Amino acid sequence: MHPIESERLRLRPIEPDLDAAHMLALLNDPGFLRFIGDRDVRSEAQAREYIALRVLHSYALNGFGMYAIERLSDGAWLGNAGLVRRDGLPGPDVGYAVLGQYAGNGYAREAAQAVFTHARDVVGLKDLYGIISPDNLASAAILRRLGMQQRGPIQLPGSEEWVTLFATPGAAAVTG
Repeated sequence: MHPIESERLRLRPIEPDLDAAHMLALLNDPGFLRFIGDRDVRSEAQAREYIALRVLHSYALNGFGMYAIERLSDGAWLGNAGLVRRDGLPGPDVGYAVLGQYAGNGYAREAAQAVFTHARDVVGLKDLYGIISPDNLASAAILRRLGMQQRGPIQLPGSEEWVTLFATPGAAAVTG
C-alpha cells in the first residue's frame, strides 16, 4: 500500500508501534467519543492491539483500511482516514477523524477527498458510503462535498444506534 498525497497531507498505512500513542489520543479525543464512539482503548498496549485487530486485519482482508493522516509541512499526525467495510453496507464506508486540536482547518475534508478519489480512481470502487452521527453537521457537509447523497437514517446490524447514511449516486440501496 502506497501513501496517498494531497496538497497538504500524506495518508500512509498505520503501523502499531509507530502510531499507537497517536491512535490512543485519537480514540479518546472528545470529538471522536461524541461522534464515532468509545472504543474502550485506554493504553498504548490496547491501541497497538486495536491497530492489529482492526486496521491491519482490514488491510489483509480488504486491501484497504484506515490510514494515518500526516501534514506534509511538518509531519504532524492529525488523525486517520480511509475505507471501512461494515456489516450492513454493500460497499466501503469513507471514514475520517481528526484530533480536536487540528479541527476546523479543512484537514478532514481534504483527507476524505483524497480517500474518495483514491477509492474511485485507483481501487476502482464506484459505490461508496458514509455513515455519521445524526448531529454531526460538519461530516454531513464533507460527504455532500464529495458528491454523496443523504439516504436517511439506518441501524447497522448489531448496533442499537441510528446513523445517517450517505452514498454515491447510483449506489446500491441499503436496508437496515
